Amino acid sequence: MKSMTLTALREAYLSNKTTPADVLADIRERSKKYADHNIWIHALSETELQPYLERLENKPIDSLPLWGIPFAVKDNIDLAQVPTTAGCEAFAYTPQDHAKVVQQLIDAGAIPVGKTNLDQFATGLNGTRSPFGECHNAFNLDYISGGSSSGSAVAVALGLASFSLGTDTAGSGRVPACFNNLVGLKPSRGLLSATGLVPACRSLDCISIFALNSADANAVLACAEGYDAADGYSRENTYSNRARHFGERTGRLTFGVLPEAQLKFFGDKGYESAYRKTLDVLKNSGITLKEIDYEPFDEVARLLYEGPWVSERYIAIEELITTNPDALLPVIRTIIEPGGELKAVDLFRAEYRLEALKRICAAQLEDIDCVLTPTAGRLFTIAELLEEPIKRNSELGYYTNFMNLLDMASVAIPTSFTDEGLPFGVTLAGPALSDRALLSIAQRIQNIIPLPYGTEKTTPEANSYAPISDQNYIDVAVCGAHLDGLPLNWQLTERGARLTESTTTSASYRMYALAGGPPFRPGLIRDTEQGAEIQVEIWRVPAAEFGSFVANIPAPLGIGKVELADGRWVSSFICEPYGIEGAKEITELGGWRRYCASL
Repeated sequence: MKSMTLTALREAYLSNKTTPADVLADIRERSKKYADHNIWIHALSETELQPYLERLENKPIDSLPLWGIPFAVKDNIDLAQVPTTAGCEAFAYTPQDHAKVVQQLIDAGAIPVGKTNLDQFATGLNGTRSPFGECHNAFNLDYISGGSSSGSAVAVALGLASFSLGTDTAGSGRVPACFNNLVGLKPSRGLLSATGLVPACRSLDCISIFALNSADANAVLACAEGYDAADGYSRENTYSNRARHFGERTGRLTFGVLPEAQLKFFGDKGYESAYRKTLDVLKNSGITLKEIDYEPFDEVARLLYEGPWVSERYIAIEELITTNPDALLPVIRTIIEPGGELKAVDLFRAEYRLEALKRICAAQLEDIDCVLTPTAGRLFTIAELLEEPIKRNSELGYYTNFMNLLDMASVAIPTSFTDEGLPFGVTLAGPALSDRALLSIAQRIQNIIPLPYGTEKTTPEANSYAPISDQNYIDVAVCGAHLDGLPLNWQLTERGARLTESTTTSASYRMYALAGGPPFRPGLIRDTEQGAEIQVEIWRVPAAEFGSFVANIPAPLGIGKVELADGRWVSSFICEPYGIEGAKEITELGGWRRYCASL
């Protein structure tokens, strides 16, 4: 299987090695090979795909960020003229319009391949709760795929799409990513429009993204996000211009991790070993691990299914469950039906407790960059899951169910394989609208722990922990919005750049706050007579990615050479003199971070 990453496909198109029509024909052919995985509820035919191909015929590849990129859509998200079933044929309807997010991706040049299997009404984390058949793991047919976004994850893992859309109310965009060696982005609530989504819990639902790496997830996010006035829960993605740490930063990341007593692997020695190995590698790479108390997060998680929010699932399908309850799978009916009996007093009591827990949890995020947990504690076989479907599904959500009630963003990333050749991964979590900061951290982890794409290499030997080479890299000094953890840092990390040191310029520079933003940017001017030392970070950028990085730099900024305190000259952001006319000079001790914190 050839690489289906966005970069690989784009390069293949630009070099005329293939065409979107050829890629789609290959996907249709290879889908036959994986029929026993039960991935598709509706795979688009050649005739159905033709209009999407025709839309690209007169559009240059460079004109659309996702030109010719195939993607899959979970079948509780609308794709025009294709039935939306939500895993229940009695519920099915045929929408005339695409879901808002789907339309934006198509407008960006992406091509929908089909609608994917799911746990019925997005109720489950395992992938076995579908009348269209149990969705099987991409690496081993005996194991669960994870759910509810089961088919969406397996489609990407098996190379039948470059990325896919899932949903995530309790972990459905992360657990399947873990079990199928993928990146799973659960955006902040409201960041992606829910117009055209069959709700599970409307106040909590998030459309999620599965991708082969964090750079692809970030590229898809850029096309999919956006405020939607038609969605009452939609919100703008306003970059935070306030540094989370108010002192000097050393570039050393700090992850919040669970103490031993709060870790649960439910008897899976392979996952326990993989988690400890991951932590060891991260710690040896210079990342600080700080224990947090997981109990308040876990209490929030229990509120999701043991509290009144199950009533939202009842509301979403109230007409069906009251008129035709037998249309639901028995396990789904068992979970959702009691939601119609809960009272307003139950909701308010739970809300009061949730608000108290939010403060406790938020306080633990203050001095860490993100929380890191296993994405799931155990990968069950299908037989094991079906033995105790509710209990073991609940165990799958131990590390995920709290996220949306606390209004947090998260990204699941693969880190290793077990001795049995099964994928394992961890999840990074942060406050709302920290999506790109988390993707930036995820990219740094991928630089430390690279993994193979696809399913050709499933043995432990396929996982390499070799450090990245210092050859063919360019050192770049940054002093503003590209600093570690700030709004534009992802432009470095998505290109595989890594932070090598924090230092200062020589005493020959002045810094100004330029007009415009957010994100706000500084201008660096050389002044050997009245200059001062300016705090900078040195990022090592792959030479092959340097050109595309520079191409994103707007006037009056550019790249030139800057002198460091030790006498070295490195590539750096500089500013044309006209850019500082009327700009405020930054004199705060602590440089750009301290200035941003003062706004």
